[in-house]
Amino acid sequence: MSFLRLLLALLLTVTSLHAAEASSEYLIVSGGPALREWEDYRKPGIQHDRWWGNFARTARVRMQALAKTVPAGTQITWLVYRDAYLRRAKEDHDPLTSHIESVEAAYGFKIVWFRSSDELIQYINSGNNRRRTKISGFEFFGHSNKFAFMFDYSSAIYGASVCWLHENDLRKLHRSAFDKNAYCQSWGCHTGESMSKAWRAATGVPMVGAIGKTDYSYMHERNWTVRLSKGSRWTR
Repeated sequence: MSFLRLLLALLLTVTSLHAAEASSEYLIVSGGPALREWEDYRKPGIQHDRWWGNFARTARVRMQALAKTVPAGTQITWLVYRDAYLRRAKEDHDPLTSHIESVEAAYGFKIVWFRSSDELIQYINSGNNRRRTKISGFEFFGHSNKFAFMFDYSSAIYGASVCWLHENDLRKLHRSAFDKNAYCQSWGCHTGESMSKAWRAATGVPMVGAIGKTDYSYMHERNWTVRLSKGSRWTR
């Protein structure tokens, strides 16, 4: 009987190891909000991020939806650009980083803060042991233009970004980090005009991006989903 129990234990161990090898990671990346101090210089109709949580709440709602559909064993990881939230927290007198960190305890999503594009690239390439845990999805919520994800915009400098991931930096990504069927999408503006093509060349998987602008306004009226601005469309 003891031999049979030992054999069963060994079989369970092997099964667990195979399950670990088959696991995957789904990455959600959030840039940070602008400072109201800077945005108050703009006319009301063209101001950005009057509310601090544009790129945080939409990401959280998206992760909640993904948790119901991704295969068992998939780790959902939320990578968040820290400095922009620290700046806005000081302006709003509100512990925004604590609000974000509370998501980990409430929903079980792993949170990883980053402060530079190099830190983000390093996590994408190495993460949870990329030899074993491939990236099954990647989605970005934040400001962007046709050539770059802008992790901050009007946060440190009015109308500009000090931290970004340019399409020329995508060559630093390891193609082997991504599952060949990974789903990738940018919910920022203009990504489909150039960066989507560079993403596919670098990673081997397509990225859905917008030709034109995306719209983060009045999201509380439409279940916190990002929509396209008038005249815009999605493309790969």
